[in-house]
Amino acid sequence: MTIPTAVISLALVSSAASLLNPALALLLPAVWLLSGPLVFHRSAEAAIARFLLGMRRPAPEEAERLSAVWEEVTRRAGVNQGTYELWVQERAELNATAAAGHIVGVTRHALDRLPNSRLAAVLAHELGHHVGGHTWAAMLADWYALPARVVWRLITTVVLLLLGSRNLAGIACGGCLSVTFVWFVYVLTFTESMWWITLPVAIGPFFVAWLHRRAECRADDYAAGLGFRDELVAVLAEEHRAQTAPPVPPMPPTAPYGAYGPPLPPGAPQQPGETEPEAAPRPAVRGAHSRFEARLRHLQRGAAGGHRSAGQP
Repeated sequence: MTIPTAVISLALVSSAASLLNPALALLLPAVWLLSGPLVFHRSAEAAIARFLLGMRRPAPEEAERLSAVWEEVTRRAGVNQGTYELWVQERAELNATAAAGHIVGVTRHALDRLPNSRLAAVLAHELGHHVGGHTWAAMLADWYALPARVVWRLITTVVLLLLGSRNLAGIACGGCLSVTFVWFVYVLTFTESMWWITLPVAIGPFFVAWLHRRAECRADDYAAGLGFRDELVAVLAEEHRAQTAPPVPPMPPTAPYGAYGPPLPPGAPQQPGETEPEAAPRPAVRGAHSRFEARLRHLQRGAAGGHRSAGQP
């Protein structure tokens, strides 16, 4: 599904090379195609982790703890402990990330909150992404789609700025650009019969989102297969409860009852000097946390299936 986007990126790189220098029309696209595997070089991975993902190398005390937990995970998995590097993200969320080709990042918040057993389950999940090839596949897809995404964002930004301007000429230019783009896609799809490019590009994001959900379940299965099912279920359940918990109601006013008289009905004007209590934050949208529910159900189904298989003669 990402190959058509890579083809568009290749065409953009070739066009840019032709505009710069016709002699580079073949050389620059070839260099760009061969540059994909270079992102898995250790130095390139470190630069990606540090500058794009905001990671840092662990402090000595963090490295000591992570090394002990990681040794247990890799021992169960039969993986060389030094194959992957552990980094830390300064983020206030309970999360870990399988980045680049050989990097596993864990947030400082997870280090502070999780005991070693649950931290091992989270790291085992990220190891499952690496072992399953999810990380390098996503990395290559993002790299080869980068030129097309940059141009697309530039076009949409310019069109939105023009349509949002108060200048009539700018709005007209934005409308003309929009119509031109739609007409170009129509001609490319139906007149030139290049639907094999436009159709995957249109439906690709939905399919890739499904693949990401599937990869999460596969990584959960990998961690469960290493014996971390209960710990991973506990982590997901706790995170789900934390993000879907109802808001805490505001505290009542501390003034004595007689200071302002009896409580007023809703909507009544306030007494002088009385302030409106601060509104409680709205609960988070349920759809944003459905992935926790889906992963919990998947792990619970796997556990139930394992118990039934174990009970068969």
